[in-house]
Amino acid sequence: MTADTPLGNRLDDDDYPAYTMGRAAEMLGTTPAFLRALGEARLITPLRSEGGHRRYSRYQLRIAARARELVDKGTPIEAACRIVILEDQLEEAQRINAEYRRRAGHETHDGSVPGSG
Repeated sequence: MTADTPLGNRLDDDDYPAYTMGRAAEMLGTTPAFLRALGEARLITPLRSEGGHRRYSRYQLRIAARARELVDKGTPIEAACRIVILEDQLEEAQRINAEYRRRAGHETHDGSVPGSG
């Protein structure tokens, strides 16, 4: 995304790093140290501003919130990060599988896809 991209488009982008570490921690009800720990565990990798400050996207905040739920229930942070990674991978695999099924449902009886020939 470039600086020319309209602000509205950036605000709608789940991957746009709109939140500072302080704001992200405040929104999650946690500390900057917790966010740094998630980065050290490689659960989320914040982007850096030109000044070197960490910036988080909405997607990263959802991931961090899920990790926090697990940690709050007593799961060690390393295990919580692994669980969240596996949950995210499963969700992506299910999305891809659903897309394959959708495409397969559009095939004709001879195996061709309508409109492709």
